[in-house]
Amino acid sequence: MKKTSLFVGILALGTVLALAADGNALWDSNCASCHGKDGKGQTKMGQKAGVKDYSDAKVQAGVDDAKAFKSTKEGLTEDGKTKMKPFAEKMSDEEIKAAIAYLRTLKK
Repeated sequence: MKKTSLFVGILALGTVLALAADGNALWDSNCASCHGKDGKGQTKMGQKAGVKDYSDAKVQAGVDDAKAFKSTKEGLTEDGKTKMKPFAEKMSDEEIKAAIAYLRTLKK
């Protein structure tokens, strides 16, 4: 029984680490142009859009994964202006989830 639990735990950890690694590549190719590689949003596009500093633990505490998923997939508009374009045609659901998992690793 203990060996099975240990195996399942190791398998789950491996899955999380693989998602984070894939998420890093996905983040770099799809998100970093606005949010920055470090998640601070200190890019020209990020400052223009007013993106949040996702390296800040307090900011991340206010981020709901389901809302982040929906915003990434469908895009985000505010006051009739596009804040973030939709990524549904660029990223699969699993890739969006991996990018969000990677986002969680950026908090300090």
